[in-house]
This record gives sequence, C-alpha cells and structure tokens, in this order.
Amino acid sequence: MTLARFVLVALVLAPLVGPAPAAAQAFLASRAHGGLAVTPLFIVATLESDAADVPVEVLFSLIVPADRSALDFEQDLYLLWPGEIVGAEPGGGIALPADVAAQVTVIARGRLRLQAQRHYESPADPEVLAGGADFVSVVRTGGPMGLSPAATYVRIPWSPRLTNQAWLMSVQFTARGLVKPKPTTWLGQLVSGSRSTLALGFNDVGSPAMFSMYYWQRDNVLPVVSPARLVANFALADRLAVDAMFPPAARREPSPSRPSTDVVSLFLAPAEGLTPQVLRVEFGYFSRLQSWGPILVPALFFALGNAAAALVRGFAERLHRQLAGWLQLGRRRASATGVDTGTVIPRDRLAEIVPGETTYEDVLRLCGTEREEREDLAQPRRKTLVYRGRRDVPHRRWAWSWLAAVSHWDIERHEVEIVVDDGVVQNLHVRVDRARSPHA
Repeated sequence: MTLARFVLVALVLAPLVGPAPAAAQAFLASRAHGGLAVTPLFIVATLESDAADVPVEVLFSLIVPADRSALDFEQDLYLLWPGEIVGAEPGGGIALPADVAAQVTVIARGRLRLQAQRHYESPADPEVLAGGADFVSVVRTGGPMGLSPAATYVRIPWSPRLTNQAWLMSVQFTARGLVKPKPTTWLGQLVSGSRSTLALGFNDVGSPAMFSMYYWQRDNVLPVVSPARLVANFALADRLAVDAMFPPAARREPSPSRPSTDVVSLFLAPAEGLTPQVLRVEFGYFSRLQSWGPILVPALFFALGNAAAALVRGFAERLHRQLAGWLQLGRRRASATGVDTGTVIPRDRLAEIVPGETTYEDVLRLCGTEREEREDLAQPRRKTLVYRGRRDVPHRRWAWSWLAAVSHWDIERHEVEIVVDDGVVQNLHVRVDRARSPHA
C-alpha cells in the first residue's frame, strides 16, 4: 500500500545544476545543519468519495535561529513525496545529477501551484508565487524487487515568505493511489458499501525510488519541529463510516470550518532522524438506502427466518410421512402393530362389557372419556355412546433387526356404539371398515 509520506529536504541549488568547488560544498552542507527547521507543518488530504486519487495540500513554514538572519539561509527547498502526482501543469521539471539519474527512470515532469497565505489572518486571495514548483516523478526498474513505487521530487523556490512565521507556504497537488480499496465480500458491499484505506504518512523513505532520491542528499534533511499534523478531511460526513483509525492517538472530530465534514488527524511526535509516522484510516461511504441497513437487514433476516421455518417444517412433515410409509422401526415379524388415531378399543376390553350388567361408569373406565353421546328425546333415560378411531396397519416386505421395509398399509376404521338405558348397558355394536391405503 503506497503511503503519502514526504520529507522536506534542504539543499543548495548549485549541486543540482553542476559541480561546485569543495569549499562551497562544505559550506552549503553546514547551512543545512545551521538551525533551520520546518514548523509548523500540516499535510492535508481532502476526500469526497473513495476515489483512489486524492487532492493534497502541504502547508509549512521555516524558522531560523534567533541569532541568525534569514538571508543566511536563502536557498531552494525540495519536497520528496512517495508517490506519483497527476493532473499537474506541464513544466520543465528538475535536472537530476548523473549518478542519481542512472538509478531511476523519469515517468513525469511538471509544475505545481505554489502560494503563500497568512497564518493568523484569512485574506480573500492567497499570494500565488510566479513560476510555481517544478517536480519530477521517478521509479526504479532494476533490482530484486522489480518496479518500485514512484517518488516525486518537488523544488520549492526560495521566497521571503518561507521564513516569515505570519505566512504559510502551500504546495497543492493530486496524489495518485492514495486511497486503496479494501477487499470485502459481495454481501458486505451490498449491505454496507465498499471499504477503502487511506494512509497518510511522514518520514518514510523505505521504497527503492524514495531511498535513491534521499540517499544522495541525506546530510541536508531539515528537522521538523512541533506543531506538525497529518490531517484527512472527509466530506459528506453524514454518509461516512470510519471502521478503524491507527495509531490510537489519532482522533476524529467535526470540522470547525467546513460543514458536513469530519476531520481525522494525528499530531506528529518529536523524533530523532527519519522515524516513519503514519495515519491510517479504514473508511467507506454508504448510500441513503444502505444507511437503513441496521434496520432493514435484521428485519429481512427475521422475515426470511419465519418463511424458511415454515418451509422446512412443511418439508420435514412431508418427508416424515413419506419415510413412514416406506420404513418402520420395530421388532422383526411379518406384520407389526398399527398406528392408532382416535379411540380404538381392543377386543379384550369389549369382551368385558356385558349387556344388562355393565354400568355407564364401567364403560367410561374401560373405553375412555373421548366419545360421542347421542340422546333420544323420546326416551330421556337412554343414550348411545359412540367411539370412533382409525388404525393404520403396516405390512412389511423385509425386516433386518429393528428396521423393516413396508410393502403397503391397510386402513381400519373402527366404530363402537354402546346403548345405555337407565345407567346400564343394553346393547353393543362394533363396525370395522378395512381398505388398502392408496398412498403407501
């Protein structure tokens, strides 16, 4: 993942355009360590979507020691950015020393907008510096790592505004590939939208192209003094979802000057040398429909769950009936005991019912209370008890241990009528209808 990091590097113009005497080289090197420092520093990325190319603005100023004059430090400054710049104006670019040019391949040249704006006031228009800031973008193609990420080298011409703490110099450009898409499932993208990662950093020269541009001028690196801050402005905050921020010191807050904008920022900690510091934000923009996801998704799963439960239950019942018609568990014999529904009275119990002796209470005890009663209005003391039931009797084709295959089922419909007069049984009728089931 390409990180937007940069190093402000101070070096004299003479070594770039041609050889210089040794004494001059030593002097210029001492000027780079003569107390000149960058402060304040703001690296600001502005996002309105998850597009890969992001507008970036670098705001900075220089501070000189109290016992020195700014005229002693008059020189061009250079900005080293780890990435390619797109959409810039055409320009002459920068001539690199021969030994550096032999290590890299130039992929772009151009000119950036360079302006100065007041630090403590808000003028209507910034002061645009004529000539802008030339740049050159390079890559390294050789070596075991193959093609390296791009590095861009920007020249910032000297201006008295650089050392005036009431002013901030501003370099504006569009960084290619600053936002990287984060892999996600199609369901996650449908429900919550796509996810991306923004990485904005400082002082990282680890890539081959960056290191090549840094190494030949490593003694001229300018230190950065607090305050220094990495800033990411996210527009359309009402549709913004921030999943994670790194490091833990990063914070998110509403923008005090831009409506509907959230600011994620990190204050750079003081460090010796080139210590990389990175602000990483995992985020995504969702549509208005996707904003209802926390409500619609549970409701959808609830409805689908109920519908699926009904379908599964119906399928299971049909499957059970079908399997019950083919297979049966029981002891091994040709025919097994049937399945009763309703009240089926065994023959031995019917034999205990004796007309003229068995009472109404005895019938309920022997046959149960689930019955149908009929009364004759012409004979109030006479009633008829009707017991109805169904027995499904399986006929087995083969049996192995407790498992048997059923060849067919017989359906028996049992109906028993018991006539009771004055509390005593007078008559008993039993009817059994048998038929073969058409579904087994």
